[in-house]
Amino acid sequence: MNIGPYALANNLFAAPMAGVTDRPFRQLCKTLGAGYAVSEMVTSRPDLWDTLKTSRRANHAGEPGPIAVQIAGTDAPMMAAAAAYNIERGAQIIDINMGCPAKKVCSKWAGSALMQDEPLALQIIEAVVAACAPHGVPVTLKMRTGWAQTHKNAVQIARAAESAGVQMVTVHGRTREQGYKGLAEYDTIAEVKAALRIPVTANGDIDSPEKARDVLAYTRADAVMVGRAAQGRPWIFREIAHFLATGKHLAPPSAQEIKLLLLDHLQDHYTLYGDFSGVRTARKHIGWYVKTLPGGEAFRARMNLLEDCAAQLDAVGSFFDELGQPMDCISAVANNDKNQEEASR
Repeated sequence: MNIGPYALANNLFAAPMAGVTDRPFRQLCKTLGAGYAVSEMVTSRPDLWDTLKTSRRANHAGEPGPIAVQIAGTDAPMMAAAAAYNIERGAQIIDINMGCPAKKVCSKWAGSALMQDEPLALQIIEAVVAACAPHGVPVTLKMRTGWAQTHKNAVQIARAAESAGVQMVTVHGRTREQGYKGLAEYDTIAEVKAALRIPVTANGDIDSPEKARDVLAYTRADAVMVGRAAQGRPWIFREIAHFLATGKHLAPPSAQEIKLLLLDHLQDHYTLYGDFSGVRTARKHIGWYVKTLPGGEAFRARMNLLEDCAAQLDAVGSFFDELGQPMDCISAVANNDKNQEEASR
């Protein structure tokens, strides 16, 4: 799997998610089997580039390549300038956001709202490609199937993007109208793949190794992109990779392994955000990790009251030490013990 001159480790990608796929999370996903990870979207508004929020999103210190940065906006020259700005800060691939369904993004006609205005969408694509070409930086596009059920135009936009020089297209199998509700559909992704020569990535509801296998087979896409299923479960990438290679499931991580992964993640997170913001922004990540575990909800409620990084680290370590069971959970262990007991009778 290649994007421009960059050979990727595999075809399992971490999706760009605002407030989630910061540098520490991207690095963790790559460590745990993702062949590629895209940054949170960076605004194309130059008046916001010097803000703390944007500077953190444009921070790639120590991140293994290729470094992919997603940009969002509605003005073609500003989007071109945003591409150049991020290239100066280490971006090796620029991704155009035409997939975000958030109201605060779409109300300004950015994100998936651009799919309603195909001429403007193409102007932006052409401007970004032109800005990236002198630097040898490939441009990719992430979009939805369309704006609404009655307005699915992913194939048309994908063809225009390919003609303009885009080197990979990712399609989330929902319309903007759906948001994240309902089920993703893959027929449109299959149509996009059949229409293009460049790589196509399938995104939406890929939450298990079997689902990744089935979506790749059904759409004939070149790659799959995992989003929400990686929240609190970044090892899903190695699980998918193992299953695709062997047809067998990888053993779930132990509580001790997850504790070490999470503690390392938190340390990196605090380094990026500082103590005050770090302890607060880390809460959602910790909550995702423990959500389905025994005692997880009660622990989350207690942990959310902590306002000190050291106390948060201690609480997380103690929780997993007390859990002390594989992450496919105590019920599976109990069932296995029961089966062994019955077999010995």
